[in-house]
Amino acid sequence: MKSWRQSQILDIVDQEAVASQEEVRRHLVAKGIEATQATISRDLKELGLVKRAGDGAYVRPGVERSSPATDEQLRRAVATLVRGLERVGNLVVVRTDPGQAQAVAILVDRVKPAEVVGTIAGDDTILIIGRGEDAARALEARWNGVVKG
Repeated sequence: MKSWRQSQILDIVDQEAVASQEEVRRHLVAKGIEATQATISRDLKELGLVKRAGDGAYVRPGVERSSPATDEQLRRAVATLVRGLERVGNLVVVRTDPGQAQAVAILVDRVKPAEVVGTIAGDDTILIIGRGEDAARALEARWNGVVKG
């Protein structure tokens, strides 16, 4: 149970800016996990999470966080390297120029869009796993706007 709870805490802080133990507790409760403040405090310490300067959100030490520069790099890469995309359920298949899929996927992984669980890249194709059909649909619409725009 402890390792599962801690993995869920890591998922929470990777996806959202949570700045207090109470926020972490609320997110855990939403996932069906009950934990006391003392347990959460121990978990945060064991996981080595630190508070980020600026907003005070918990983060993994040394984890590169999304920045406006990275967001802009991803937007430019989508605009110039993506040749097409197709959504199937919660999956988005992205076609790129030959040899460019991994570079685009790395940028997606660095930006960590809220809609995306993860990516798998080949030479000219990326499989993006969305957090559900609505999330994949939103990503598809946004990227189509950039590609066609």
